[in-house]
Amino acid sequence: MRRYLFYVSELYGFSIVRPLQKAIFERGDDAAWFLENPQKLAEYIKPGEKLLKTVKQVKEYKPLAVFVPGNTVPDFFPGFKIEIFHGFNTYKRSSKRGHFCIRNFFDLYCTQGPETTLPFQRLASQHGFFEVVETGWPKMDPLFWETDPAPSEEKPPTVLMTSTFNPSLSAASTLFDTVQRLAQKKDWRWIVNFHPKIKPEVVKRYKSIPYKNLAVVETDDIIPLYKAADVMVSDTSSTIFEFFLQQKPVVTLNNRRPGPHLLNITEPDHLENAILHALTRPKLLMDEIRKYAENIHPYYDGRSSIRVLEAADDFIKRGRDHLRPRPLNLIRRLKVRKKLKYFRIPG
Repeated sequence: MRRYLFYVSELYGFSIVRPLQKAIFERGDDAAWFLENPQKLAEYIKPGEKLLKTVKQVKEYKPLAVFVPGNTVPDFFPGFKIEIFHGFNTYKRSSKRGHFCIRNFFDLYCTQGPETTLPFQRLASQHGFFEVVETGWPKMDPLFWETDPAPSEEKPPTVLMTSTFNPSLSAASTLFDTVQRLAQKKDWRWIVNFHPKIKPEVVKRYKSIPYKNLAVVETDDIIPLYKAADVMVSDTSSTIFEFFLQQKPVVTLNNRRPGPHLLNITEPDHLENAILHALTRPKLLMDEIRKYAENIHPYYDGRSSIRVLEAADDFIKRGRDHLRPRPLNLIRRLKVRKKLKYFRIPG
């Protein structure tokens, strides 16, 4: 029986690795979890999931690979380190600080689609100490596992609002008054789901909106919210790109990279008309969304988790002797040790 470990640091990591866990279990292998912040995250572990609470338990478990929906991983954990990403590239930062930052932790990068594969392949050639395989993203698998039945009756449109946590990029506070007004005025259903790191006072304000057609949902699985919504309202959040894979329109406020695939507005007063336009699903917009989705994630078969496992197993079989040694990475390694209060000297 092969053993694998998930190293999760944020709430959004659960929905990324659970499809991978399902694929592991279905082939008769084993998986366990290690949480960087168990005080905050342990309550989201489900019955039947194996939680390892100490470094000692991880070392005794001896995983073949550690799957990481994040940026860092303890170098002292057994197993090859595999990056599966916590989101799509949103261009919030420069390449050197953002999605394409090489932090010297990983042996294998499992990329989501051509938009990220090609840059990472160039980086792999440049650095020489990791490999890149395009697999698709496990988080998106449940989006394609089953088709929701057609509604039996006419229902009001559903708007899903998401937002990033960075105050300079977030639309949450800027759009609050407009969303509250529209929730009162329009026969629309609103679902509000924010990044786990957004300021609690922002969430509290939205929860204070007194209309029954608006609900703030805090969840470790946003996929059902995508399926329920007809249109998304957002800013620079990576949830935009996930939503696109359903071929549904997105309205953004001050997106950093507006394009023909987005209905981007610069003033809150334009939100209502933009949503009304999105709900008509204009052909030119939908064609652009389809083209964009093909570039970021051209996999609609719900089998990205299986491809990740196959890529991992192939790497494990070959090992990393053909690669250069990873850089020492001393400062980042020390930071991880400090987080986990692990300072044992190897030997």
